[in-house]
Amino acid sequence: MESPTFVIIGAGLAGAKAAEALRDKGFDGRIVLLGDEGQRPYERPPLSKDMLTGKADSAFVHDEGWYSGHEVDLRLGARVTAIHRAAHEVELADGTRVGYTKLLLATGAEPRVLPGMEGALTLRRLGDSERLRQVLATGSRLAVVGAGWIGLEVAAAARQAGLDVTVLEALELPLLPVLGPDAAKVFADLHTAHGVELRLGAKVAGTGAKHVSLADGTRVDADAVLVGIGAIPNTALAEAAGLTVDNGVRVDAHLRTVDPDIFAAGDVANADHPFLGRPVRVEHWANALKQPAVVAAGMLGKDETYDELPYFFTDQYDLGMEYLGHNAGHDRVVFRGDVEAREFIAFWLKEGRVLAGMNVNVWDVGDPIKALIRGGRPVNPDRLADTSVPLAEVAVG
Repeated sequence: MESPTFVIIGAGLAGAKAAEALRDKGFDGRIVLLGDEGQRPYERPPLSKDMLTGKADSAFVHDEGWYSGHEVDLRLGARVTAIHRAAHEVELADGTRVGYTKLLLATGAEPRVLPGMEGALTLRRLGDSERLRQVLATGSRLAVVGAGWIGLEVAAAARQAGLDVTVLEALELPLLPVLGPDAAKVFADLHTAHGVELRLGAKVAGTGAKHVSLADGTRVDADAVLVGIGAIPNTALAEAAGLTVDNGVRVDAHLRTVDPDIFAAGDVANADHPFLGRPVRVEHWANALKQPAVVAAGMLGKDETYDELPYFFTDQYDLGMEYLGHNAGHDRVVFRGDVEAREFIAFWLKEGRVLAGMNVNVWDVGDPIKALIRGGRPVNPDRLADTSVPLAEVAVG
């Protein structure tokens, strides 16, 4: 019997970790890992954090020899143009085809760029980070369009490098859709305190390589412009292959698509979440790191489910933050600690139950936050806000 071949499209963190998980789980068949970049797999969070600030020189997932040492056929600069489901083959840009027994889509996402913004920098790939790092080393002024996580992390790195920074955000506060007005104000105040010119409610008409034009006719000049207004999942291959696509590639809790031989993981996967009871697509490091183990189990015929709570983190100036949960539909935010000193935990509640928690410069509280979310019991908001009451004792009943 011919040995099975597992093909992975996308040589980022999710793809590399899937190959690792397959070997760890005893798969001794052929693994083909296809990446369209010229670099071996790397992690993306350092691109807007430690690599920009000079605290790290690389972000590679594995040492260079790991792939050959584990008999992983890593092909760089290999762009997949089609999936032929009936034939169980993927087609590359050069016309060659690779057969698969099981297939993983780890195609990630690409930065969203609106018409008229083509001249600006984006930050998604290693080369993007290297170009931006050069700007921070030689420039004096940076303009950032979008006050999301990427935009704010880059703004912080640029200020720490001594650049003047203008951040232009269409909404009334940075991170407003993610955090809501109460917690979002913390980040607005943080950047203002560190000298960022934060222009909120700014309507951008277009950008060039060194300027931003606003709808009111004003212009912001800079040595470089970064656009950070979100990302779009890379679903073209899946859609052309007839897989279900809706805000990403739709997969079940086992991360399997409508085709039982095709899986998806990482930024591109919109997965049924057993605990949250809805599909969730999270563009953060934790999914790319942890989902591959579930995919590997599924490819090997063992149905595990992915029910990790959404998690992300950020480091900006002297602020470190971790976020757990999903705050959709919350009706109240409770703060525990000193918000002005930026040492607190924020909790998002719905009908008295904790949906999500964000710890800012407060550490080793992930487990009790998870317990409050997963427990689903109502909490006493006053006790939740009282730092003298252990988190394990705030639930009612």
